[in-house]
Amino acid sequence: MPFSPSALLSRAPSTLRYDFAASLVVFLVALPLCIGVAVASGVPAELGLITGIVGGIVTGLMRGSSLQVSGPAAGLTVLVLEAVQAFGLAVLGVIVLVAGLLQIAMGALKWGRWFRAISLSVVEGMLAGIGLIIVVGQVYAAAGLAAPASGLDKISGLPAAAVDALGDSAALASVAVAVATIVVMVGWRRMPGAARAVPGALVAVVLAAVATALLGLPVATVRVGAVLDAVHLPGADALSALAEPAVIGTVLAFALIASAESLFSAAAVDRLHAGPRTSYDKELLAQGVGNTLCGVLGALPMTAVIVRSSANVQAGARTKASRVLHGVWLLLFAALLPATLTYVPLPALAGVLIHAGWKLIPFRGMVTLWRTHRGEALVLAATAVAIVTVNMFEGVLIGLALSVAKAAWDASHLRVESSEDESGTVHIRLSGNVTFLRLPKVLDALESLPRDRPVELDLSGIQLDHACRTALDNWAERHSTAGPDAIRLHDLPERPGAGRVRAPAG
Repeated sequence: MPFSPSALLSRAPSTLRYDFAASLVVFLVALPLCIGVAVASGVPAELGLITGIVGGIVTGLMRGSSLQVSGPAAGLTVLVLEAVQAFGLAVLGVIVLVAGLLQIAMGALKWGRWFRAISLSVVEGMLAGIGLIIVVGQVYAAAGLAAPASGLDKISGLPAAAVDALGDSAALASVAVAVATIVVMVGWRRMPGAARAVPGALVAVVLAAVATALLGLPVATVRVGAVLDAVHLPGADALSALAEPAVIGTVLAFALIASAESLFSAAAVDRLHAGPRTSYDKELLAQGVGNTLCGVLGALPMTAVIVRSSANVQAGARTKASRVLHGVWLLLFAALLPATLTYVPLPALAGVLIHAGWKLIPFRGMVTLWRTHRGEALVLAATAVAIVTVNMFEGVLIGLALSVAKAAWDASHLRVESSEDESGTVHIRLSGNVTFLRLPKVLDALESLPRDRPVELDLSGIQLDHACRTALDNWAERHSTAGPDAIRLHDLPERPGAGRVRAPAG
């Protein structure tokens, strides 16, 4: 149900203290990520905070997933950066606005549940490709260097970037801050339980800021202005960009990828708690409302973020109040303490994003998937490679096409069994789905049969498409020499549950 202050107060003794504590944890997790995602996306840091605020307060108030937390996500960083470089910051707001309206329409049409039908291998491949681009791109940011535009150029340019960094003391200091940030984040998970209550990313960024200030390290820091000054409403020029096919393609990519990531995150969060399950259509509607408002404000797109959501659940959140309160804390911070962000070193944020991007790549899952479902592993790897080598939107389309092709191949699974009775009749039984994809296998088995013996072909319980029916008709005619009346070809089935076709010996 919609968020109600009176309902919250009535449950305060049993839930508010848990939600209040969880909201502080989520706020501390979200703060460095909001800033880091914005910087990596090539937009002002304030826009990341605006998206986090909208994701917490507006989307948090709506129905859908009760414990899932929304905000700017690392998974959309690459796509946002490409859009800003191609169309400009003003058009980004229009793209996010229209993508949000599409999400609202899909939610109203109850399409949310259908996103669950998207192959998990495609989604994981998408995240793996994004993670790889984030890691490689932020390596340049960690050294204070400009990253190439394309994924392949980023990878191929790493040796030259390493040489440049080794010859520059300022670059080495910047890399040291990034590496130290990653080490603190990884090592923080081994701290005692009480210490782990404070998010490792926040600890690492604070320590990096203190070390940079005390040691006077020559590293760049975040540039931040007033949050309200960063808000820019869509103008007529920006809206006119919707006439460009490239902008429409980007809108579709934003809407589809953000929706898929949010709903898959919802499924993952549902496995972490025993509370109410997610209503996928309502969650898609909530994400659409949030993105529409972010677009109006000219901010970053939002998705549900698994890092924040899992932190929310693990911190003991009971209701949606925790995610709403986390948005309130972000709003208060942006209004009262924005100047503190100027002490945050950019290489520390690069370290945070390298760590986040690395976690998007399912290394262990790939190994397990290769052992059990190699076809799915190949789809995952191909999607990731396509995203790195081509671009985000086309890479996802390639992954979806491969997934559909694999599903069609699997759906036409066929087993051919052969036996011979005492009379010399050869019995052939087909089981599974007989489609044109498996037709060569069927014909090879039938053509290898001896022509001097009768053959009984059992077609009960199978599905035949038109190509297979025609091919079996032709085979029966070639195998039989008893004339057209010796075999009732019209009885060859097109639907399951048919009988047998007997071809006498030639």
